[in-house]
Amino acid sequence: MTADNVVLSVERLKKDFPIRRGLLRRVVGQVKAVDNVSFQIARGETLSLVGESGCGKTTTSRCILRAIAPTEGAIRFRTGEGNQVDVAGMPRNELRPLRRQMQMIFQDPYSSLNPRMTIADIIGEPLLVNGMGDLKTRRKRVAELLDVVQLPQAYMNRYPHAFSGGQRQRVGIARALALNPALIVADEPVSALDVSVQAQIVNLLLELQDRLGLSYLFVAHDLSVVKHVSHRVAVMYVGRIVEVAPTATLFHAPKHPYTEALLSAVPVPDPRQRASRIILEGEVADPSRPPPGCAFHPRCRYAIERCRAEVPQLEPVTGGGLAACHRAHELNLAGVD
Repeated sequence: MTADNVVLSVERLKKDFPIRRGLLRRVVGQVKAVDNVSFQIARGETLSLVGESGCGKTTTSRCILRAIAPTEGAIRFRTGEGNQVDVAGMPRNELRPLRRQMQMIFQDPYSSLNPRMTIADIIGEPLLVNGMGDLKTRRKRVAELLDVVQLPQAYMNRYPHAFSGGQRQRVGIARALALNPALIVADEPVSALDVSVQAQIVNLLLELQDRLGLSYLFVAHDLSVVKHVSHRVAVMYVGRIVEVAPTATLFHAPKHPYTEALLSAVPVPDPRQRASRIILEGEVADPSRPPPGCAFHPRCRYAIERCRAEVPQLEPVTGGGLAACHRAHELNLAGVD
């Protein structure tokens, strides 16, 4: 991954939410939703961000798009002109031109579409907001986008309630593509769909990536989907990235115990094999009061005294990945094929 090929570089990103109590709503603490997160995405690459609910995946994606302002850190995005800008530090009035190149596909394909707008208006809205073309030009672009996402142009004047979940998500994808973005953040884009439809949407996203050279940040919790779509996978736990590795390497030979536990929950499509599920005991650490040392150590069966006292840092491991575990070089963890 060369510097010129990096579309997005996130450096030491943090997002804290204040805890307010009392009549005067005084701040009595901070929830560290995202704590010192760093990663890069290359042009045409898919990086998947995985972890349990509440680990900070969606907060990270919203900070990248500046839907919410980060507390600290840098979010460096390479524009179509080749310039690198820090999204985290940009004034709000300068963000609109940048949003043309960074778009989002939402989790729920119905609630993200305005029920009072036709499909033509929904897909054409980004063009209208950015002052691109007249009505005729916008409708022509909408027709092209419907072809791209494999929907008939006759659907242009229909409303969202007339479509199935998969068709609505295709509309959402077409809207995200309207301004020819370089980066798309997909926030669990198939989790609200039937299993029979998920494969169609995933294959559409892969086809669009090959055709348009898109980069994806794919936020998900379904590791079966992640394995199919990703070039690399980043695993989050309590606001921190605990492992990053190429997809095949991470699934075959994980280096962090939390990754091993997640992989053990992946269904095996063979009734003759019995799954050896790892059941994590205890509760997920409280991000407002994380435990000392490694946040995962109260639930880790491999924890030693050092894990309880010292916070592990992401370090290179065999296979070309990074892992934040004091025992990453000595443990032989189980993966999936």
